[in-house]
Amino acid sequence: MTKTNEKEEFDEENERKPWIFLAVALGITIVLATLLDLTVDGGLLGFYLPFLNEPARVSRLLFYVSIISVAVYVGVLGLKELTIERRFSVEFLMATAALGATYLGFLFEGATVLLLYSLAEHFEGYIEERARKTVEKLSSYMPEEARMVEDGGFEKTVSVKQVKVGQTLLVRPGETIPLDGLVLEGSSFVDQSLVTGESIPVWKERDDTVYAGTLNTDGVLKVKVAKEAGETLVSKIVKLVTQSRKRKASMERLVDRFARVYVPVIVFLAFFTAFLMPQLFGGPFETWIYRALILLVISCPSAFIVSVPATFFTAIASAARKGVIIKGSVYVEKMSKVKVIVFDKTGTLTLGKPAVKEVNCLGGDNDQRALLYAAALEQYSNHPLAESIVKKASELGLEFNKLTVTGLKEISGKGVTGNVNGCRVFVGNIELMKNVGLKQELRGIENEAHTRVYVSIDGCVPPMFCLVDEVRSDAAEALKTLREAGTHAVMLTGDKEEVAEEIAEKLNVNEVYAELLPEDKLKIVDWLRSEAGLVAMVGDGINDAPALAASDVGVAMGSNAVDVALESADIILVKNELVRIPYLQRLSKLSVKIAKQNIAFSLGVKLALGALGFIGLIPLWFAVAAGDDGVTMLLLLNTLRIPRLKT
Repeated sequence: MTKTNEKEEFDEENERKPWIFLAVALGITIVLATLLDLTVDGGLLGFYLPFLNEPARVSRLLFYVSIISVAVYVGVLGLKELTIERRFSVEFLMATAALGATYLGFLFEGATVLLLYSLAEHFEGYIEERARKTVEKLSSYMPEEARMVEDGGFEKTVSVKQVKVGQTLLVRPGETIPLDGLVLEGSSFVDQSLVTGESIPVWKERDDTVYAGTLNTDGVLKVKVAKEAGETLVSKIVKLVTQSRKRKASMERLVDRFARVYVPVIVFLAFFTAFLMPQLFGGPFETWIYRALILLVISCPSAFIVSVPATFFTAIASAARKGVIIKGSVYVEKMSKVKVIVFDKTGTLTLGKPAVKEVNCLGGDNDQRALLYAAALEQYSNHPLAESIVKKASELGLEFNKLTVTGLKEISGKGVTGNVNGCRVFVGNIELMKNVGLKQELRGIENEAHTRVYVSIDGCVPPMFCLVDEVRSDAAEALKTLREAGTHAVMLTGDKEEVAEEIAEKLNVNEVYAELLPEDKLKIVDWLRSEAGLVAMVGDGINDAPALAASDVGVAMGSNAVDVALESADIILVKNELVRIPYLQRLSKLSVKIAKQNIAFSLGVKLALGALGFIGLIPLWFAVAAGDDGVTMLLLLNTLRIPRLKT
């Protein structure tokens, strides 16, 4: 077995330690033994238990049995870590302190050391488990069975692990969708809060994507499976968040390095105090041993070693519940230092789907007829511009699907033509209009900034549709919040300068770079890093891959390209909500602030108590309660401020 496997196995065993049971047993023992010790001539408990002729002896026996049994158990765990990790563990130091106190006759202190330590370990495990369950809760909602529709319409309940890509599932109202897929039939509101953090159910209909673990609320859906059980979005999210611990922040690495030096130094001081101080300064040997045990307890690094990773993991788990996937604590730390955030325009600040803004008849006023005939042709096309025209016609209630369409023909790179109710119709760009003899009528509008689609009906002067890429509804709010927080926003786009300036004006973005190639975006990101320090880049996770990789923190809008985003970006917004960016920055700053507070407080307390213990002003049990376990519990409580942060 390799060292790595041994360490993983040891960690798993540690997670299962019965600290709460040890704490309860020790607590009962301490109370009972103390009462017996206070018994005089059969008084107190002796009055009710007359067979106890020597309660003080029974008290000592209870202390010895409980301390030795628990200390040996804890000490064995410490020895395992000493052999595997080659370092003094908290368990080893606590067991040594408890057994040392018992040897000196301080039975109450020895038992109390182990009691406080057991309580602290249980509380630490509770906080860790709470953060872990926040993520694992995603998996717990995943159904183990799916209702598969076979040939002939027969239904069959099978394990989700048996379902293959391309098969059809039936999901009834109130059921959880078992696998990622596309809606084949039916429509319904789907509660996606588990995956995307949305509080309001989303309407799903034919060809819409649905995710495993989301709840079908009110309609029957037939879903074509797109991902097998191990490849669903939820599975990938859980895996990414679990693996995020491997990408440590610099603060975590610093704490680890510090602990590797700090603990041996304090252990050396403890031995020096125990064996050399009596020779140098005199005094009872037992007194210096007792003070050395206090130093051993103070040397336990659990307060800052545990609290810093717990802080970052709590942040990552909290973000995951709100639809923000962070691949490691290193990105939480970096995001807190970012002063410049670069946004791609198309698909990020805008929807990336042009919408018909206006219909302008150049030679007449029959706008609706032009839109009606155009939609009749475009309903058979998958082009994004065609979808925009059909959507606009549908919004206006035009019944284009009732018209007779014949002779439909796609003209590559230019548009589409066909007969609609007997009229010859051309729909396309300016080049198509010139080809059908309308060059003179279009003079003067060739250089318009926005995308334009023209419709010619029987050779008439064509109406003109102006299509504009719509700004996301929450973009202005997100950028305003970032400005108020002192973060500078920059917009990059490959679009025309006039279009970029118009979008920038709407969003109040002062720094804009337009007509860029992918390599140009990369150069600008590199330049901004050299000028302003850490830079975050927000893109759609597909064509922005070079710039995302070049930035210090790459944030991908994930809902349109989840798989690509999960692979390429450092942080993924599962739902395309830009308001998550300010939340992400506030979360990062709060997490780093709490981590720094935890480090400073724990070291300050340890140094103070170490000095007091060395000169004999505090007892051993107080050093445990205030110097290590007590501080650990306070610091872990401090991390619970993170989940309360609002988006």
